Amino acid sequence: MSKILVIASNYGLWAEELQAPWDALKAAGHELTLATFLGKTPLPFHASMDPDFIDPMLNIPMNPPALLARVNEILDTGEWDTDLKVADADMDDYDHLVLVGGPGAAVDMAGNIHIHDLVVRAVKTGKTVGALCYAVGCLVFARDPDNANKSVIHGKTVTAHPHAWDFTVDVIYDVVRATRDNPDMKLRTTGFLFPLQHITEDAVGPDGTVISDETANRNKPCLAYDPPFVTALSVESCVAFGAKLVEVLGQ
Repeated sequence: MSKILVIASNYGLWAEELQAPWDALKAAGHELTLATFLGKTPLPFHASMDPDFIDPMLNIPMNPPALLARVNEILDTGEWDTDLKVADADMDDYDHLVLVGGPGAAVDMAGNIHIHDLVVRAVKTGKTVGALCYAVGCLVFARDPDNANKSVIHGKTVTAHPHAWDFTVDVIYDVVRATRDNPDMKLRTTGFLFPLQHITEDAVGPDGTVISDETANRNKPCLAYDPPFVTALSVESCVAFGAKLVEVLGQ
């Protein structure tokens, strides 16, 4: 089985967006290594652990008891504990790369030059790169020096979180289980830091395609596979994202 580098945000992971592909890949026998910007446990964004949270676009509860129990088990046992910083990760040590989302992905992942380097290295060496929700921003900003510094997804078909789904209220980057050495960020932004759909449309260029299905839901997930990229829309598609990664890596 494969050795997979998984990257998550320290400033507001969406819990299920890591849990779903994490559990799917582990169950398939893959060896997972988790890295973050700070080299600290990625703590879930508060809304992703709220049992009463209703998705404002889908108008349904998003965090069922079984999901929250599993994430709490992961946090209790230290399964996501890590001291590996993305700046210290070497793509040559891994077979594939998976980037997961949440509001924090726009803060410490999308513009992270070390993640860009990992993405480019993975692409150049024929490795699969998965990106979920706002982690697709990492692909937008990862540039290919051998292709006039165009995005690595130029000409590709990928998904992007619909601009219609972007928060219009202020985002407060509170996380659960903050500690003295892994604190809340104390940051507030007006919605997300950038409109992912629009910048992704620019990045793929006129020959690429961006799928931003505003009707997507758990029964109709939205994902794309255009080698070497597996991308998926948002939390409603994270289970399908994990299943697709397992399928692709098993080929």
